[in-house]
Amino acid sequence: MNIAVVGTGYVGLVSGACFAEMGVNVTCVDTDSSKIERLLSGDIPIYEPGLDGIVDRNRRDGRLHFTTDLASCLHDVEIVFSAVGTPPDEDGSADLSYVLDVARTVGRNMDGYVLLVTKSTVPVGTSLKVKSVIREELGRRGLDIPFDVASNPEFLKEGTAIKDFMSPDRVVVGVESERARDLMTRLYRPFLLNNFRVIFMDIASAEMTKYAANAMLATRISFMNDIANLCDLVGADVDMVRKGIGADARIGTKFLYPGCGYGGSCFPKDVKALAKTAGEHGYTMDVIEAVDRVNERQKHVLADKVRSVYPDLTGRRIAVWGLSFKPDTDDMREAASLVTINDLLAAGATVKVFDPVAMDECRRRLGDRVEYADDMYDAADGADALLLVTEWKQFRLPFWSVLKRIMRSPVVVDGRNIYVRKEVEAEGFRYFSIGR
Repeated sequence: MNIAVVGTGYVGLVSGACFAEMGVNVTCVDTDSSKIERLLSGDIPIYEPGLDGIVDRNRRDGRLHFTTDLASCLHDVEIVFSAVGTPPDEDGSADLSYVLDVARTVGRNMDGYVLLVTKSTVPVGTSLKVKSVIREELGRRGLDIPFDVASNPEFLKEGTAIKDFMSPDRVVVGVESERARDLMTRLYRPFLLNNFRVIFMDIASAEMTKYAANAMLATRISFMNDIANLCDLVGADVDMVRKGIGADARIGTKFLYPGCGYGGSCFPKDVKALAKTAGEHGYTMDVIEAVDRVNERQKHVLADKVRSVYPDLTGRRIAVWGLSFKPDTDDMREAASLVTINDLLAAGATVKVFDPVAMDECRRRLGDRVEYADDMYDAADGADALLLVTEWKQFRLPFWSVLKRIMRSPVVVDGRNIYVRKEVEAEGFRYFSIGR
């Protein structure tokens, strides 16, 4: 089977490489010629564990190709996946310009049946706009070529994307014709050997499923952050509360970990877009809007805790461990670290940062506004407080005796609750965490 994947960002590159790994002939397309040149030379533009090996292997074996020209490969493919970005507009709605550009290119250049599958996260009803654009372009050409549209939202987690794609909880596919369903069944048949579920449904439901899933997970996070903040006020331990409610089979334990707010390319954008979609239909999603408000507030909690120790931060040196929005990625989109750092800088502090992989991304975003450490201990040298923002594994068991010796003041603010209070305090530190 021959397919094209448009967009070589996180979703597109992972999807294309994994389809190729299962024997599909894949052409990845991107309008960014520099990105395509990097991929052709074997340079992976994103950080994702294991991705470089899969891309290299399938490129060498002739199953994975890269180009800037979608039109040139349309006559050879049966399925085109649209995995381009849908960044949020200023009003919180999803920007569909890239998605519709793909549809426009398909309509202008297709010469036979094509199934255009939207893999990007898009609002409900986008498939109707995609279909209309293709029909409009075919009409301009005076042609009546059959085509289908479908929705196949991704549920990849950065840091474990390869595993998620190859052994997913489920694959959601929205179709509106038997021909489209048969094609998607053929494409995913190799994965069925792993006994996972392909769930077929109508396109609108598939589009909604993606938003609903992310909104539910974000809701659990914001709920626990709200509970944690109240625990701080009443003297309860959120870890005990989490275990107590997680033992209820109706609730479960996943996504009940409080912290300093969620970030990344999905949750913040999708929560806002879902609320915006509701508003466009005359409905207010009170819960979802509250989830977003709680999360935005939570991103300020670490700086607030530092200010509780040092009301005046002028001249204070603060160390920050972790910049990416989660471990095992260099992605800093909507990261709590950015809000924390901006709060500290605005209050007059000097900030020195360290992250295992996101230092270059931080330089791109913050430039010389912060200092960049060579390692985790260099960041803490001379610091008045150490803030743990991203729970990378290498931060889990620091040498507290070394930190005590090199820090100017022994203050630790744990934004992910990964340390044990009595152990840290036994080393002579003042310790602050979330809801404990």
